Amino acid sequence: MDTESTHSGYSYHSSRSGRSNRHGDRSRERHKASSSKDSSRSERSVVINPPDTPSQESPVHNGEPLPGEPTPAADHGDEAQDDNWGETTTAVTGTSELSVSQEEVVGLGKGIQDRTVGFRRYLPLAVGLCVGLLVLATPLVFLLLPAVMWPDRLETCGAACEGLFLSISFKLLILLVAIWALFLRPGRASLPRVCVYRAFLITLTLLLTMSYWLFYGVRILDAQDEDYHGIVQFAVSLVDSQLFVHYLAVVLLELRQIQPCYSMCVIRSTDGETRHYNIGQLSIQRAALSILEYYYRDFPLHNPALLSASKQRAAKHLAGLKVYNVDAPGSTAGAQPGNGNQSRAMVTAAAKRKDSAHSELYYEEADYERRVRKRRARLVVAVEEAFTHVRRMKKEDERATPSDIMDVREAALAIFPSMARALQKYLRTTRRQHCHSMESIQKHLAFCLVNNMSPKAFLEAYLAPGPTLQYGPERWMADQWTLVSEASVTSGVKDGTEFLLRCLDFSLAVTVKSIPYIRLTEEYIDPKSHKFILLLQSETSV
Repeated sequence: MDTESTHSGYSYHSSRSGRSNRHGDRSRERHKASSSKDSSRSERSVVINPPDTPSQESPVHNGEPLPGEPTPAADHGDEAQDDNWGETTTAVTGTSELSVSQEEVVGLGKGIQDRTVGFRRYLPLAVGLCVGLLVLATPLVFLLLPAVMWPDRLETCGAACEGLFLSISFKLLILLVAIWALFLRPGRASLPRVCVYRAFLITLTLLLTMSYWLFYGVRILDAQDEDYHGIVQFAVSLVDSQLFVHYLAVVLLELRQIQPCYSMCVIRSTDGETRHYNIGQLSIQRAALSILEYYYRDFPLHNPALLSASKQRAAKHLAGLKVYNVDAPGSTAGAQPGNGNQSRAMVTAAAKRKDSAHSELYYEEADYERRVRKRRARLVVAVEEAFTHVRRMKKEDERATPSDIMDVREAALAIFPSMARALQKYLRTTRRQHCHSMESIQKHLAFCLVNNMSPKAFLEAYLAPGPTLQYGPERWMADQWTLVSEASVTSGVKDGTEFLLRCLDFSLAVTVKSIPYIRLTEEYIDPKSHKFILLLQSETSV
């Protein structure tokens, strides 16, 4: 790129339009000379307009005319001209043909990311399917090629050879089911790195198959071996080897992680919710996946509204404190002695307020618990009355005609208004109103009525926060987790390993501790040592 400044017609004219009117003719002459001189270089300049850049038919940029148009600032002379105009002005050249907005660029990146996520999700399944087809098709090809290429020279297959056909058929069927059960399962998550053991097993399978193919090509295809019984035994040995590889896969992928070796402490960063889990020999990324599965099952739903309440209480406490700048001019003690005494008095009052902050917190929490108990009692009474009304109507429907019987959905819609206000007030008081929609509440109410559940069973879903999976998928954040680890995520966990699982609103801090080696000893107690003799004397009153 040239180091000189390349000006187009608009940009160079805009540099002269800010001058006074007495230099107008001279600027137009310089513009003509410069445009003819640099026409070849200005044709190579292409600028991508920002989102607010208009077209050349309506030359307005951010509420201002484009350079080259008459502006009111030009009438004020040289004072209105910006000294840094060459660095702050956006110039649109005459050869600009490409215009891309920022929203289109973001949308393009998002579309590419979505396609990448889908590709990474189904890539392991596609690779496993291809390897499975190769494993199953290779023994069959070994048996069919001699019968197709030199059928006249092959020896007859006796009873032992036909028995091997039966053996290889059942082994291939068992291998097909085993591959489907272990490798062709839908993926539960997309991991940042490739699983080391899976890559090792796929490589081992390919090496085994290629080795058999090389031996088959050199010793059987080239020599056109006539011993068909030996060819069948060769195919059977391949299937046996593949079965042993699959057994190795079961040991490495499934059995190795069953025995617990480490204890993980999982802490949620916002509210400090803590859980402990035992895991086996896993890599860091596989341990993170297990933690997320446990998180959706065991951790209560994350509620940012409760955190904002504590922040408001802290802000309210800090609002009562005032800060004074004693070094400010005019704030000397000799000039304003009354203000100094007043400042000391206010600082003393603020200190007393700080000392009584725990009392305010105590009474505030006590008042909050009182209001929750009051709302809960009203909700329980309203739900019990609604369910009692439903039972009464159910007994009446037994004596009514079939045309007058009310559907369960209609019954739920009929009794919902009687408890809706109490439920809404309770959810607002506990700050969980965003977790339950009206549709979900009505659906749960209809479910309880269909299965003849009690009012307490209906209220259990709202009186206490449940695990994350019990709520809508929009609160799962299943595709928004980021694994942060100093060690490689493919390395195994060990004592003292620490990593972080981060999402949009909070993070999970994980600390790994090794389960100690337990030494259990036995101590033998002689049964005769528990026996004793009771001697009774005649003078005792027994």
